[in-house]
Amino acid sequence: MAVKDTPAQLAWPIVSGALARRAPQKPASQNPVRLFLANRSPGSRPATVHSLKTLARIVLDDDQADPELLLWQQLTYQHTAALRAILAERYAPATANRHLSMLRGVLKECFRLDLMSHEQYTRAVDVENVAGSSLPAGRAVSPGELRALVESCAGDGAGGARDAAALAILYGAGLRRSEAVALVMADYQAPDASGDQAAIRVLGKGNRERWAYLAASSARAVDAWVAIRGEEPGPLLCRVNKAGRVDVAPMTGQALYARIKRRADKAGVAAMSPHDCRRSFVGDLLDNGVDLSTVQKAAGHASCQTTARYDRRGEQAKQSAVASLHFPYDGD
Repeated sequence: MAVKDTPAQLAWPIVSGALARRAPQKPASQNPVRLFLANRSPGSRPATVHSLKTLARIVLDDDQADPELLLWQQLTYQHTAALRAILAERYAPATANRHLSMLRGVLKECFRLDLMSHEQYTRAVDVENVAGSSLPAGRAVSPGELRALVESCAGDGAGGARDAAALAILYGAGLRRSEAVALVMADYQAPDASGDQAAIRVLGKGNRERWAYLAASSARAVDAWVAIRGEEPGPLLCRVNKAGRVDVAPMTGQALYARIKRRADKAGVAAMSPHDCRRSFVGDLLDNGVDLSTVQKAAGHASCQTTARYDRRGEQAKQSAVASLHFPYDGD
């Protein structure tokens, strides 16, 4: 018998309104959403909140649904299986699986808080990831574009020096924007007279620390900014006001995003994001023959599979292979 309904048209096993909290909320220490967010790294929290809002809006059929008002502990396998089907229908596999990961995380907090039995929890999370893959988002930044971006910073006072340093850190060390804005002066070790490379102590996803290193040219950009900023403790990439005065106060990730976008506009470079610098860092290292394991560690990826998604060599090999073929067509 053919199934006519699409996943998005399937009715929830119980009225979705019954899954909404009406009584006063539990204290923060007993709230599974707040506990789950508290255990996420600061840089990953905005994306986590977005995923939880997406899930709550689907379950409660309400575009304004608050994740903290959803009774997550009442989700059964029937709910999560239907939710997976809807995510698979609406989103690319990687996005759908990210949302499912957040769902499992909150349900695990429900189990830890004794809001669900072990049997309820294991059944609810027993949904497979969505199969399939998609090309990585974003794009690579070419050497010519990178030069144009840096040149757009020249002669632009303290703001230009700060932006050039940010580009050096984003591309030269492959940092995420959340990692870049979290850096403080003590995290940066300038190159010394012995010839040691500049180094940056980075706190990445999952509270994993790593050392990132800068080539001499990247370190010069950071050192030029530090000479203007001064050695005062505080954020390395701090604010510069409209008058061009340095304000040793932290930048937000969104502010850094806006600065890179403005630099691209000024340099005549196609639309790009800070993460495109990181993509280029990974792709360029792989193009230069650096082994996958070393690039994984340099980028702070937990899995080499994530690093491999930025490997452009496979595409180039396919292009070269197809170019070697001859099709006997002599028309115009």
